[in-house]
Amino acid sequence: MNDSPKHPMKNTNARRNRKIVGQFLFFLFIGVFILIAVRFSYISIGKKVQNVNLSASAQKLYTANKTLKAKRGTIYDANNQPISEDTSVYSLYVVLDKRQVGTNNQKLYATNKPKIAKVLAKYLPISEKKALKILNPSKGNPFQVEFGTAGQNISLATKQKIQHYHLSGINFVQQEARLYPNGIFASHLIGLAQSSTKNNQTTLTGTMGIEQAFNKELTGKDGSQKIKKDTYGYQLPGTKQKYRKAQNGDNVYTTLDTRLQTLLETEMSNVQKQVKAKSMNAVLMNAKTGAILAATQRPTFNATTKSGLSKIWRDTLVQDAYEPGSTMKIFSLAASIDSGNYNGNVTYQSGRYKIGNQVVPDWNTSGWGTITYNKGFALSSNVAMAHLEQQMGAKTWKKYINRFRFLKSTHSGLPGELSGSIAFSRPIEQADTSFGQGIQVTAFQMLQALTAVSNNGTMMKPYIVSKVVNPNTNKTVKSYSPTKVGHPISAKTAKAVRKHMEDVVYKSYGIGSDYKMSGQLVAAKTGTAQVSNGKSGYLSGDDSYLYSVAAMVPASNPKYVMYITMKQPHLGSKTATKLLASITKPVLARALQEDNATTTKQVKMPTVTGSSATKATKQLKKLGMTVTRLGSGKTVKRQSVKADSVLYQGQRVFLSTGGTVTIPNLTGWSKGDVVKLAQLLGLKVTTDGDGYVTKQSLKTGTTVSSGDKLTVTLKQNK
Repeated sequence: MNDSPKHPMKNTNARRNRKIVGQFLFFLFIGVFILIAVRFSYISIGKKVQNVNLSASAQKLYTANKTLKAKRGTIYDANNQPISEDTSVYSLYVVLDKRQVGTNNQKLYATNKPKIAKVLAKYLPISEKKALKILNPSKGNPFQVEFGTAGQNISLATKQKIQHYHLSGINFVQQEARLYPNGIFASHLIGLAQSSTKNNQTTLTGTMGIEQAFNKELTGKDGSQKIKKDTYGYQLPGTKQKYRKAQNGDNVYTTLDTRLQTLLETEMSNVQKQVKAKSMNAVLMNAKTGAILAATQRPTFNATTKSGLSKIWRDTLVQDAYEPGSTMKIFSLAASIDSGNYNGNVTYQSGRYKIGNQVVPDWNTSGWGTITYNKGFALSSNVAMAHLEQQMGAKTWKKYINRFRFLKSTHSGLPGELSGSIAFSRPIEQADTSFGQGIQVTAFQMLQALTAVSNNGTMMKPYIVSKVVNPNTNKTVKSYSPTKVGHPISAKTAKAVRKHMEDVVYKSYGIGSDYKMSGQLVAAKTGTAQVSNGKSGYLSGDDSYLYSVAAMVPASNPKYVMYITMKQPHLGSKTATKLLASITKPVLARALQEDNATTTKQVKMPTVTGSSATKATKQLKKLGMTVTRLGSGKTVKRQSVKADSVLYQGQRVFLSTGGTVTIPNLTGWSKGDVVKLAQLLGLKVTTDGDGYVTKQSLKTGTTVSSGDKLTVTLKQNK
């Protein structure tokens, strides 16, 4: 019997195959292990996977980085009241999607659209009908709806009023913004700072005016905060917080006086409403220093709402050049006197004066017969000025044009300032410039030249910013003081020119009698210039002139200079001198009133908000202030003057207490105080006359609310 295996070859092959498979798996395992080891070694050394730095990613995952936003600097007036400052505004949207339900089945969508429309119409510039239409879109099923400009730039106070109704579906998004608390207030001069987003960071950037000119100083430097955290978001023990403090932007202090600026805005709006001029400029300046105390233009815009901004972006005080007309005669007269060529008692034939083949006409083309040069200036005779230019010679006249620094920038620092131009080749062109035609100037150039006359020959540079202060250190980093820019004429000449300007107002034949002021001598010169048609000639028609006035008070030793231009107004039956005087006189009167008040004791405004109204009134009266309470409440909710502002004794301060508001007795109030009251209460005020209130349309004690109309009559003598 044979016991050997039946298939010895098959068993041998099976063992061999198992051995080969085993070896293959062994070496495969070794290979994979080596590959994994190499990969882990590469990662541990290089710390990168698919170009992603694992170490940095881990650091990022367990590190909290927070940007600490720097505050843009605040722009202040001369009394430390903010003109432009940072704030938060809100945009509103309403959720319509009914799937939006919160915890406890709380409805997060609009459930009462009619009520929402009613509330929005109450607090936003939108009608109830329009709001309801937006809330009920005719097409599609949008997740949410917005309300255009009406639902943007909403203040915190308005947001809180809307939220008070607890209406489901209404939501707000907070945004960084710039607050201009005074609305229309030297808007083109102060300018705008508008938000822009880059790399998910929102910043405010100045786009015009002082906001643009001082953007570098106003812009702060953001800080940062960095901490190591665990998976729960807590700082890891033993780690240090890396912190870099935000550096707020510098604060800019201007020379503007809020009280005078507010009054100037009101008077300019009153005139612009009547005549709808193509453009207007008005500036009040310190006659000795060149400091700009108030300045505005028309058209203008509300810096908070941006209403009117589309009409004009230019700051016409420095970015518009124009032919000034007869106010230029101030300087041609000054040049004639200063160069020793003037004899005011010599006579000439008025009406027409022929130079070569060209004729210089007077505005009264038939003239006034044979008159003296003194009388010719008071009558604003073009022929008189042309004679004076011919007598002193074109070379001498051009020398004085350069001395007064026409055709050169005043280097105000404001964006886009022009230098002006002149046509001065032919004799007729040289004569034309003596009465303000054929030469183009800016308002700031005129103001600068006027200081030579008001400041006894020393010409001062106009300036609007007094200092720049670092709020982090409270140190002044830049300071701007009165700057002398020349002595174009002697003190004797300046005084003589002012006497001739007095004649314009007070001589029986002078054409500026509308500028007379009670208790003060005024030196003034009016101007009328044809407006260029943009080619080689001038526009024609009754509404194709630029009217202007330069006034100084007191005439003997001016403290203030005011300069106004009004281009292409629709006068109708009105006269340009009366209209411009209605701006000039109340503003100059108020400036003189404040000047007299500042010779008395000055005090700082304390914080009385939150105090008892009775206690606050006693405290302020003890400091010498005039106090007016607005409302029936017992606690001061708002004070009209910011804490630490410098006030003069007798200045009026308003304390808002809430509750029922009644109209006070306005008898004896100044126009500026009436305007301030109207702003605080939202009244539509109309003033008749200048000086102090003698009559009011709303009786004392009448309950008032926003939108009510108030008319007051004013007279010069208190």
